[in-house]
Amino acid sequence: MRELSTPEIKTMVAEGRVLQVSIVMPCLNESECLEHCILNARAALAEIDRRFGLAGEIVIADNGSTDGSQALATRLGARVVAVAARGYGAALIGGAEAAFGRYILMGDADGSYDFTDGVAMIGCLHAGADLCMGSRFRGGIAPGAMPWKNRHIGNPVLTGLLNILFRSGIGDAHCGLRAIRKESFLALKLTGTGMEFASEMVIKAALLGLRIDEVPAKLLVDKRSRAPHLRPWRDGWRHLRYLFMLSPTWLFAAPAILAVVIAAIVLGGAALGQSGAIPLLFGSAWTMLAGGLLGLGHLGLIMALASHIHGVRSGFRRRRPFLTRAANVLNLETMLITGAALALLGAIGLGSIAALWSAEGFTPLDNTLPLVLAVVSLVIGCQTILGGFLLAVVGGNEAAFLKPEPAVLPTKLEILRDRAA
Repeated sequence: MRELSTPEIKTMVAEGRVLQVSIVMPCLNESECLEHCILNARAALAEIDRRFGLAGEIVIADNGSTDGSQALATRLGARVVAVAARGYGAALIGGAEAAFGRYILMGDADGSYDFTDGVAMIGCLHAGADLCMGSRFRGGIAPGAMPWKNRHIGNPVLTGLLNILFRSGIGDAHCGLRAIRKESFLALKLTGTGMEFASEMVIKAALLGLRIDEVPAKLLVDKRSRAPHLRPWRDGWRHLRYLFMLSPTWLFAAPAILAVVIAAIVLGGAALGQSGAIPLLFGSAWTMLAGGLLGLGHLGLIMALASHIHGVRSGFRRRRPFLTRAANVLNLETMLITGAALALLGAIGLGSIAALWSAEGFTPLDNTLPLVLAVVSLVIGCQTILGGFLLAVVGGNEAAFLKPEPAVLPTKLEILRDRAA
């Protein structure tokens, strides 16, 4: 067991009470606001104790403060946890991992949140929720507390996109006041060191099918005299790119399927047009463009599958049902055989076209469609071979990169317990 370092924790242990709630604050030179936040957090813990009978602690996840924040926090009865890795997300991860409570309430140490709003969040966790988010748009935003571009552009756009990509159903995905079960937090295996941590938690919780509740939370004007650590454009971009990193369906699969469909329409129309079945709509330029789209689409599908397998193996994504059904046939050997067959077909086609071209005295080809199809077949065949090895590597260096899942899938709680162990 970790050494108990604060009088508050020692008193609770002496009284025979088990710590159930940890209020975690990231801290980097917050001595100006820290006393207010700790006193506010103590009021929240008192109310949590009164309503739910749960004892708690205050954890200050210090990110290398040089203004005496550590000594101030200790004097005020909080437990200071030093986190060497820099960044908002890194501090919260370090603080949450060191927390004693089975419920973790997170909030900034700048006075912008009222920790008593977190009492209802702990109530949601106590009632069965895995994660409870605060909603500043429901709780109220004090004048001057949020820049207009964040309030009317950044947050609505990023939250809306997150809901489209991951169907989380959250109205404010970036509220800094949130509560989560310790076992759920550990199961998510969060890695975001910066502000993207806020999105990562919601995304991975949604991907695992955890229960996410949302309650109102006020956003107040922070009490710092210096500029905040948040950089709207930089941190907004970090959030945006993280959304797509965790969504292979929209980043890779959707554009790939669109490219394949367009290519199939153009190549099919060109073939029918040249056979006389329909009017000729697509000429040589269109067939070459379609060939390129088909190759790109095939590559995009491989990337989507590789990203999905990585997410499943990393523990923050459940496998798609159709991939489970294809597990017995989709493996390295299947892709090698398929790829070799397509590459051979393309090579034979190119050889035949070269022979015909030579026989006609190397005059320009009247019809480029066979050449395009042969090149695409060769390229897709080679990509399938290389993609098979890529999937095998991502799948744990095993030829069966889509191992069949057991007939009876574990419950969500069993998964959380296994990952938290």
